[in-house]
Amino acid sequence: MNTTITHTDTLMKAVVCNQYGSPEVLKINKVPKPTPKPNEVLVKVHASTVAVADVRIRSFDVPISFWIPARIALGLTKPKNSILGIELAGEVIAIGAKVTDFQPGDQVYGSNLKTFGAYAEYVCLPVDGPLAKKPTNLSYAEAAAMPIGARTALHFLNRAEVKPGQKVLIYGASGSVGTYAIQLAKYFGAEVTAVCSEANFDLVRSLGADKVIDYRASDFAQQFEAYDIFFEAVDKCPFSIAKNALKAKGTYLNITQPFPSFSRLWTSLTTGKKILMADNPPTSPEGLLFLKDLVERGALIPVIDREYPLEDIIEAHRYVDEGHKKGNVVVSIA
Repeated sequence: MNTTITHTDTLMKAVVCNQYGSPEVLKINKVPKPTPKPNEVLVKVHASTVAVADVRIRSFDVPISFWIPARIALGLTKPKNSILGIELAGEVIAIGAKVTDFQPGDQVYGSNLKTFGAYAEYVCLPVDGPLAKKPTNLSYAEAAAMPIGARTALHFLNRAEVKPGQKVLIYGASGSVGTYAIQLAKYFGAEVTAVCSEANFDLVRSLGADKVIDYRASDFAQQFEAYDIFFEAVDKCPFSIAKNALKAKGTYLNITQPFPSFSRLWTSLTTGKKILMADNPPTSPEGLLFLKDLVERGALIPVIDREYPLEDIIEAHRYVDEGHKKGNVVVSIA
């Protein structure tokens, strides 16, 4: 029988962001505990992460050309949604009146790019969004590190229609999306070249990378071959280099920039090379269900760099701000 919450006057602990700025703008406060709508579940959050999106929203780090639409979308003087935290894992403790796929006690993982809210003890999530029962062989911390990075990597590799035997280069291979992209590209049968710092060579090799290149090397571009897919996970490789590394009908993926530059647009119009720019994965459970199956079969693992308690959220954001995290940074809530 459905357990439906109709009202609550209790409070919960949450990280509140009431202005844009450095990590110090994050404050831990008591806020009202949410109540699930008919198509939502109330989740007791065990773990979240410091995703790149959290950092960008907190600091309002967006290109100047997108400043006005971003302010309208995110908030003019401060974030519209004051509780950040985009991905999470936790336990369902109550369900809305129309929910049938989940029950209290279910262990779940998911994300919410619309309203965020995972930097809190409780959050409500719609059941038709990216929410699924978590992989049984992962801890809450490990599961929380998957809904954004892994789904993004899967989405873009599917868009590029990666096939067995293809050569895939992943630029920024040691980050959250990159570490998943290596494993998923290998799962799909590709030969993977990982570009990262030399300090992360052992990590990316352990995930399946066939070849590794240090982006700091003066001749790093000369080490490139001809690739079917150039997966740009961090938008730090000059497009002229990426373009020259693609086969005549290769595909360029950029997961961070939504609009093509003139050179990217011109390349797509005048050559057989395909240019795919950033968009969001589908807001449905299918991607998480696919990833859950891979994890439980041992074909995919999350990479966790550091784990912080909620009380150290400022330090967690400071670390991610440095731009050198490996895989994911997790925040333990409960």
